[in-house]
Amino acid sequence: MNEIKLFCPATVANLSCGFDVLGLCLEGIGDEMIIRKSNEKGIRITKITGADLPLETEKNVAGVAGMALLNHLNLEFGFEIEIHKKIKAGSGIGSSAASAAGIVVGINELLGNPLLRKELIPFAMEGEFLASVSYHADNVAPAILGGFTLVRSYDPLEVIKIKSPKDLFVTIIHPHIEVKTSEARSILPKEIPLKTAITQWGNLGGLISGLYTEDYELIGRSLQDVVAEPYRKNLIPEFDNVKKVALENGALGCGISGSGPSIYTLNKSYKTAENVANEIKKVYSKTKIGFDVYTSKICDNGVIKLK
Repeated sequence: MNEIKLFCPATVANLSCGFDVLGLCLEGIGDEMIIRKSNEKGIRITKITGADLPLETEKNVAGVAGMALLNHLNLEFGFEIEIHKKIKAGSGIGSSAASAAGIVVGINELLGNPLLRKELIPFAMEGEFLASVSYHADNVAPAILGGFTLVRSYDPLEVIKIKSPKDLFVTIIHPHIEVKTSEARSILPKEIPLKTAITQWGNLGGLISGLYTEDYELIGRSLQDVVAEPYRKNLIPEFDNVKKVALENGALGCGISGSGPSIYTLNKSYKTAENVANEIKKVYSKTKIGFDVYTSKICDNGVIKLK
């Protein structure tokens, strides 16, 4: 096999109580990528559609992630890639992670899968560092592995995949504003009170337990963020109204996707997810802010090969 076409999924990170350690993979929302073997060493990005992103390998998250993997494998040949972006950059649903995850999975597939998927995560993280000046895996891990992922440890890296409860669906609303990840990080306190930490890790433990036992009420009670959301929500117009409307219309929980500006909800059933989507649309329809709304299952596969 000398060429592969991939679907590179969008993701939701943090999931309220899981700052920098928890994420999920979305189904049907994502980019496409084509990777071809080349006799020339290195990586060349030959085409990008859907976004104004650099073609230079060292300035593109896919290029950086791919080169990290190539340097590890010490290959005598290289790859050409096309990136067809459908996830808007800065949307908060893992645009850079989709590119970083796609390139490492695709190269690994073309080589006959010498590495396990979990072993690809550190290389994708190199691309994420270029995008946000932070080594975090809460987007690239679910994009690569699928389902929910928990980063138990960063040093050494240990990622645990958690299969999604079958009736869980996600609603996303993406207001067309820019929230820079660097700004969203800079406004967070460097230290938090012990009481706040106890609340947060209690919620994280509750959420993980709820996912494993398919206890939807426990999932809902656990989707509370007392660390980042109180500060970051001020960067997102109408956040409190969207959350209020979502919960009133049956959402299990609602929070900021990644560092924003997208807002996510988890819902028990597709019908509830669609109803929540219709109702939260009304909030932004009363403003002059454009927006996109998505409803999605949770994808258990991560990056997949397209026919």
